[in-house]
Amino acid sequence: MAEQNKPDLKVVQAAEPDDGRKARSQRSRAQIVDALFALVESGDMDPSAARVAEEAGVGLRTVFRHFEDMDGLYREMAERLEAEILPVVMTPWATETWRERVIELIERRAKIYERIMPLKVASSLRRFASPQLGSAYRRFLVMERAGLKGILPSSVAEDEILLGSLELLTGFHAWRRLRQDQGLSAPQAKAVLIHSASKLLNAIEDQD
Repeated sequence: MAEQNKPDLKVVQAAEPDDGRKARSQRSRAQIVDALFALVESGDMDPSAARVAEEAGVGLRTVFRHFEDMDGLYREMAERLEAEILPVVMTPWATETWRERVIELIERRAKIYERIMPLKVASSLRRFASPQLGSAYRRFLVMERAGLKGILPSSVAEDEILLGSLELLTGFHAWRRLRQDQGLSAPQAKAVLIHSASKLLNAIEDQD
């Protein structure tokens, strides 16, 4: 009976090398994505595949064995970031009224935008030459608008002037401009957006 319960040594021996190769492959893939993160965050907004390979400590052929092209590498980096920021996006609202939630939305997005800003800027440089990255860019805009409209009363959400104004103040481009073009700190940028949004919200007739 004991003999029947013993594992087949041939199967175990055959599986172990495969498991080892799979683990090494996963580590190499993660190293490559980590390298792209590091380069972009250090200010290299359009690193070459050779530069990524050098940073990752792998050969150029290894990069393209894991990723068909650089767009694929950027997509994987975006997927990793999405998984990282999802808990922030899904956190229940701490406020009650729609006006309060607009301010809370700015505070939440400040954290998200600060984290994803290097990737967004780097991806923007490539999106005009990449249909896939261009599609991802447009999808991000749709998600931004949907997230904002979801907390607004219908009378405000259906007013294109008000919606456009709030969309501008809660969107990524305003954050990037304040942080990169105007050189404000993250707390300063958030304060500017909250101040501007508060002025606009106070001017809107009561819609609670």
